[in-house]
Amino acid sequence: MRKKVLVAMSGGVDSSLAAALLLEDGYEVIGATLRLWPEELCKYEGNDRLCCSAMDIEDARAVASFLKVPFYVLNAAREFNEKVIEYFCNEYENGLTPNPCIVCNEEIKFGTLLKKAMELDIDYVATGHYARIEYNSDTHRYVIREGSDPHKDQSYVLYRLSQEQMARILLPIGDWTKEDVRRRAKELGINVHDKPDSQELCFVLNNDLNGFLRSRLKDRIQPGLIMDKDGRVLGEHPGVCFFTIGQRKGLGFAAGEPLYVLKIDKENNLIIVGKKEETRRRELVAYDLNWVAIERLDGTKTVKAKIRYNHPKDDAIISSIPGDCVRVEFLRGQESPAPGQAVVFYEDDMVIGGGWIRN
Repeated sequence: MRKKVLVAMSGGVDSSLAAALLLEDGYEVIGATLRLWPEELCKYEGNDRLCCSAMDIEDARAVASFLKVPFYVLNAAREFNEKVIEYFCNEYENGLTPNPCIVCNEEIKFGTLLKKAMELDIDYVATGHYARIEYNSDTHRYVIREGSDPHKDQSYVLYRLSQEQMARILLPIGDWTKEDVRRRAKELGINVHDKPDSQELCFVLNNDLNGFLRSRLKDRIQPGLIMDKDGRVLGEHPGVCFFTIGQRKGLGFAAGEPLYVLKIDKENNLIIVGKKEETRRRELVAYDLNWVAIERLDGTKTVKAKIRYNHPKDDAIISSIPGDCVRVEFLRGQESPAPGQAVVFYEDDMVIGGGWIRN
């Protein structure tokens, strides 16, 4: 009997080719798009760039029809709001810099969708992520490896996946480059082969982050002061939620030299700024860890560490410290590691694990 796989189809070329490749490999493919916003919002004029846009759903439906596979639209709006949007807004409200893609992968794409697949007795869930999942028979653990295309690798945003989740996940294009994905999709006649990639937060209309936060946080936003490290008042800010560590633009006042956000003091409602060289740190602490290639960290380990998605890996030593945390010591200073973002540890192209950067 053929194995069944539920393919998360976004309407883009990556997930579309993933579905086609799985068909070629003999799987019984079922396509599904997650509606992450209320249906009435997705249909508003101009909302064609939201993650649940009518255009994307119809593109996914058209590809499924072309491939002759069943297709469903699954409503995950409540779960997305509770687990991703509320997290996203709360993090900004508390002066942190969230990474909603990591949480969405863990809780929605490989949480809600995988649960639905299991309820329907479907063997696997598949997506168009540029990463690879393999089983290591020596350690008896599933591992995540970087995608073959270094410009598209998404292993960083998958580090929170559990062993149980990885056992049920297929990533068909992990060994492909984006160029080859588009070429093969065109050869197969998939009509979205040249559809542009999404470049923005999928749930923030017109990339207006500040407007989105204002609409969600409302009177929870409080203005405050901007100071330098010596306590001199340089200006006022409209709310800590509008700032991230390392930010230079939009400080709201003129200075004789470029200044950058060094610290967001939520407790005292302060933004602390300073010179660019002051944004660099060689040490940080990570918490709420998820180990992938190993069961746990004993002692210290030399790794490559990555402090944000579009950031190169760099040499570091990680050490276990009390409180189920890890101290990360970089050999070179890292520019603006932001509390709330993830630091992910690698050994060559393999994800060892990771955690959230603490204040």
